[in-house]
Amino acid sequence: MSYKSDIEIARESKIEPIEVIAKKLNIEEKFLERYGQFKAKIAPEFYESLKDKKDGKLILVTAITPTPAGEGKTTTSVGLADSLARIGKNTAVVLREPSLGPVFGVKGGAAGGGYAQVIPMEDINLHFTGDIHAITAANNLLAAIVDNHIYQGNELLIDTENIVWKRCLDINDRQLRFVDDGLGSRFDGVKRRDGFDITAASEIMATLCLAENLEDLKLRLSNIVVGYTEDNVPVKVSQLGAENALAILLKDAIKPNLVQTLEGTPAIIHGGPFANIAHGCNTLIATKTALKAVDYVVTEAGFGADLGAEKFLDIKCRTAGLEPSAVVVVATIRALKHHGGAAREDLAKEDLKALELGLPNLLQHIDNIKTVFGLPIAVGLNRFPDDTEKEIEALTASCEAVGVKVILNEVWAKGSLGGTELAEEVVRLCDSDSTQLSFAYNLDDSIEQKLTDLVQKVYRADGIILSDEAKQQIERITLNNYDKLPICIAKTQYSFSDDAKKLGAPEGFMVTVRSLRVSAGAGFIVALCGRIMTMPGLPKVPAAIQMEIDKDGDISGLF
Repeated sequence: MSYKSDIEIARESKIEPIEVIAKKLNIEEKFLERYGQFKAKIAPEFYESLKDKKDGKLILVTAITPTPAGEGKTTTSVGLADSLARIGKNTAVVLREPSLGPVFGVKGGAAGGGYAQVIPMEDINLHFTGDIHAITAANNLLAAIVDNHIYQGNELLIDTENIVWKRCLDINDRQLRFVDDGLGSRFDGVKRRDGFDITAASEIMATLCLAENLEDLKLRLSNIVVGYTEDNVPVKVSQLGAENALAILLKDAIKPNLVQTLEGTPAIIHGGPFANIAHGCNTLIATKTALKAVDYVVTEAGFGADLGAEKFLDIKCRTAGLEPSAVVVVATIRALKHHGGAAREDLAKEDLKALELGLPNLLQHIDNIKTVFGLPIAVGLNRFPDDTEKEIEALTASCEAVGVKVILNEVWAKGSLGGTELAEEVVRLCDSDSTQLSFAYNLDDSIEQKLTDLVQKVYRADGIILSDEAKQQIERITLNNYDKLPICIAKTQYSFSDDAKKLGAPEGFMVTVRSLRVSAGAGFIVALCGRIMTMPGLPKVPAAIQMEIDKDGDISGLF
């Protein structure tokens, strides 16, 4: 059976003028800043006009540990929002902006799929409203100011071997991970070792995503640590006097972006930190705006629940005082069979043994949400045509044994009609008032204890191994009174462990923390584990190579 491509479906769909979508959120035209017919930014005055209104219900969509077979988390988020609207609920979906790195690298576009997409999908996946470019510019302006300060006499005594601020680019480019710059004459800058992160890993991205408003953003920017003196004293943006210039570049990027789903449900897409490096959530401003505007807000957190959901709860919710009313964990039988050892080419075949071996991955994610974080949960099973009834029954029985309902989710093929049962279960969970959000660790504990609690409770590791570099950095972080910040672990997304090859629900392993750095603007400590890189590389055959654009400007191969 042949299916239409995502882009064919999107191009055949009716797209409403953005003013029509804004009316569904009761956004007056004076609060809209249009970017063409189908995109707009929401002025901050809209949120201010609603700040005394009661918040709606927050629904978090997360997933099992990702695999090459795909899980469909964004598709589920979009489809669930459409399905909630179909059953009469006032709803919006709030998502992250796609990074050009994955778009042109491995994953391709990130706007949902099938009949559960956000549109205009080409715009959303490419330059959108320019937010990520603004973040890139602000990041690199700060890098230039740091190096210029050193060149002009280095009044702050920044140790050139202890600069922690990198340049960034929103493209996967492993060649830029480590660079030597300032290599010309003495008039061409100061020679030093430097490097690039991808923009989604920039602290400015994380800082913007956790800021309450422009004033809070400026304060957070001023707190960013760019480097240290030889005596290990942190040097901040405020000492360079750069926070206003950075905020000027970000004055429009901080405003949430309004678009729509294929079925006309409002979609707010804003911010894009990676969950395997940063905290993997859309902006706090977008979430809070949606919570004031509608009764049900569907949002997602990147990658599996051990990364995206954990950081959403331990960092974003703790920082902002948010509490989800329900959580949906997305799973597929194909992916679970992969976790159980089935080869990729065999995933379409019935294999109850591989499914049985892979199910502990889903069950561990469920247990984390229920037991560690104390939240009500449902499993959204993205059904594929080759899933057999015996496989569905086995998965359902395993989840029901731990008190969790499994709902077949067919929004990819049927749009909102394929998700009404999931929507009704989510409403039931939201109305149960059974939430009692708890966290994986105590902020007042030491860095070592927070790391240990997190990896033992969520990953089920035996403990942590600290490199010598990490031990020295913990000592410096503690000395400078940053040790009470939340922890943001950067690790592979493909395993509960820090080893991408350990599939399923591994046991008997340690997590190696190779280095730590303070993101004082964002308000957390990043712990780099295993072999995770903050600047990804392109695959052997990048998605970019498969793309075409014709004489009329129509794009193919992007999705």
